[in-house]
Amino acid sequence: MPLPHHNTIMSVSTIQAETRILIPNISWDVFEALGASDCAGIRFTYDRGNLEIMSPSPEHEWFHRLLGRMIEALTEELNIPIRSGGATTLKIQLKQRGLEPDECYYVLNEPRVRGKKDIDLATEPPPDLAVEVDISHSSLDKMGIYADLGVPELWLYDGTSLRVFHLRAEGVYAQEQQSFAFPFLDLNEIHRFLDRCEETDETSWIRSFRSWVRQQYAQK
Repeated sequence: MPLPHHNTIMSVSTIQAETRILIPNISWDVFEALGASDCAGIRFTYDRGNLEIMSPSPEHEWFHRLLGRMIEALTEELNIPIRSGGATTLKIQLKQRGLEPDECYYVLNEPRVRGKKDIDLATEPPPDLAVEVDISHSSLDKMGIYADLGVPELWLYDGTSLRVFHLRAEGVYAQEQQSFAFPFLDLNEIHRFLDRCEETDETSWIRSFRSWVRQQYAQK
């Protein structure tokens, strides 16, 4: 879906094959229309009139799928009920903020959204966990948007290190050493597996991760 014509100035940046376009003075209706359109692979972030359009690099897409596969393998092996949201648009019109995560999951709140096709954050809880691959940095305050949406936990991966943030009662994120959604999980091992992702094919890599999960947790 093409953007409507505007007489405003667009900011365009390209880093490592990722392109980000920032357009000011965009209405909420336009953001919603773009989110509902068929723009495969494009990420939209909206912050009170500012719209960022991001075309992710192959590296970005690869890393977020690796993290997604790890979370899904972990929950399958340990029989943890989840609801996966992928890059579904998370938004609250009242706050004029919204975005599309790389991956998101309901874990603790999965029973509250089970079977629901449309989830309205005005009445339903946000995902318990969102995953963001941060190869090139957004010009918008994405952590502030996630905080306004009330997402309890955020994983940020920049291609070399994974950082985990929890949302505090005062509405800001603080970096933590433990996952809230998966408190038993050794995050150092997640780092180790991500560091080894280029050593073999992806199927062998995820099978190795599954085997580690079984050895560490399935028998406990």
